[in-house]
Amino acid sequence: MGGEERREKMLAILRGAKLPVSGAALAAQLGVSRQVVVQDIALLRAKQQDIVSTYRGYLIRDIPLCQRIFKVQHSDEEIEEELNLFVDFGGRIEDVFIYHKIYNVVRVEMGLKSRRDVLGYLEQLKSGVSKSLKNITDGYHYHTITAETEEILDLIQQALQERGFLAKLRDYEPVDFWKGSL
Repeated sequence: MGGEERREKMLAILRGAKLPVSGAALAAQLGVSRQVVVQDIALLRAKQQDIVSTYRGYLIRDIPLCQRIFKVQHSDEEIEEELNLFVDFGGRIEDVFIYHKIYNVVRVEMGLKSRRDVLGYLEQLKSGVSKSLKNITDGYHYHTITAETEEILDLIQQALQERGFLAKLRDYEPVDFWKGSL
């Protein structure tokens, strides 16, 4: 069995479990070592699977999430404030993307859910020679944010508005970025 197939089986096991499944139990069911299970869990998390580690094993958090796209604009000095605003209200920053008249949509997954994640992202940004994606479009960019409730997304939207980070859509921008292929 290949890695992709094994990870699909692992997801099926976790989705079907009512209680956490230990790494040793997953390893035995899949015929691999405990280390392979740990590596597979990391790969699944990188693909946005919300797998939680507990002292009794792994489980998939089964909370239906609400999603909203925010168009924002701010300076480089305000990146940390903007990202912390999302996570402080309980949002998860799924991605950052721009809509460019020539290049169309350019999207990067982020998966930030805490101030610690934000600090890690900012350290990566500072350590490289690359600039923030927003700089391609004069600071305008978008984030897909997920949260447990619409009320949380409303609070985020209100805070973005109060801070002056929300930006209006332009005529050439599509209203629904997720229809079609990205």
